[in-house]
Amino acid sequence: MSDWDLMMPGMGLTAIGLGGVILSYLGIANTFLTGMQALSGLTMLMGLIFLSAGILNGGVSTSGRAKATTLVIFGIAGSVGAYALSLNTVITSLPRFVGVLIIIIIPTIVIGFSSMRMPKYFKPVAVIFLAAMAVGVGSYTSFGFMGPGAMFTLHQENATNATAANATTALPTAPVITVDIPAGSSNKSNPNFTPHIVTVPKGDIIRWTNNDTVPHTVTSASDAGATFDSGLIAAGKTYSLDTSKLNGTEYDYMCTVHPFMTGKIVITQPVIANVDISKGASTQAAGQKYFDPASLSVKVGTTVVWTNKDQAAHTVTSGTPSGGPSGDFDSSLIKPGNTFKHTFSKSGTWTYYCTIHPWMTGKVTVG
Repeated sequence: MSDWDLMMPGMGLTAIGLGGVILSYLGIANTFLTGMQALSGLTMLMGLIFLSAGILNGGVSTSGRAKATTLVIFGIAGSVGAYALSLNTVITSLPRFVGVLIIIIIPTIVIGFSSMRMPKYFKPVAVIFLAAMAVGVGSYTSFGFMGPGAMFTLHQENATNATAANATTALPTAPVITVDIPAGSSNKSNPNFTPHIVTVPKGDIIRWTNNDTVPHTVTSASDAGATFDSGLIAAGKTYSLDTSKLNGTEYDYMCTVHPFMTGKIVITQPVIANVDISKGASTQAAGQKYFDPASLSVKVGTTVVWTNKDQAAHTVTSGTPSGGPSGDFDSSLIKPGNTFKHTFSKSGTWTYYCTIHPWMTGKVTVG
């Protein structure tokens, strides 16, 4: 005869756990490390243990109510699961999820069978499986915090992530806009991403620095990380995003470990100012134009583009011929027909010259 005192809490815990896992895979949370699936999976495991023990109490039940209950549970689980799979477009780790379910099912069956056939071994078998489960989850969490790269995660890898991680190397002249993840941001009452809204010209690099003591993520919110996803950013580490790879104008993002942490990126089109390296600039002569215009006034955030229209190579190097390079920007050699660009992200006055032809000088005033 089925034990309804076990079946009722078993059904409730199973339903709550299954609902949490399905919501996780719909994109509300997508990390096993301190994320929703870990707690939901444990809840579902406990529910299945209670449910199977209640159904199998005293042998295989012939009760119509027990059979109907089991059928309803599997029917709901199957239909909701199929519906969730039909909605899934961004999570590519379903084989791993199936493996986790198998890991849950095996101890459930063993514990349920022992409670039915060998009740005197029920307690030690349950304790062994629960201890093993706790050790496994604890080890996975610990290794994930110490070295998330060594453990598989459910954060999918894509071209944007790979490019963003090396954005500073790929575009050494692109301005870097910094965003702080302050200490204590894992506390809901504290500030999190600072600034909360970051506005950058397209092509700039945004760099998040985790100054907190726990890991965080920077994950595009609307598509569960399909556009960009940092993975876990350990304490003291950074994540860089190359905005030249983004086609939209506004992006909401969040930390999947702490979903209350949210921020926003606003992408603006860069303001462009053009300077020509005039034809014949390699020859010093009266009336010859070198940088045209030689003096330029622009607003903060403007990108100045130098185009070499001469037949010789030139450089655009910050500093003066007498004092040498200042280190603010340097084009290296610009071959005929090529360009060099630099974005001025703060106000001031910058003088520059050509290191090959030092009589070629110019000035950019940023207001």
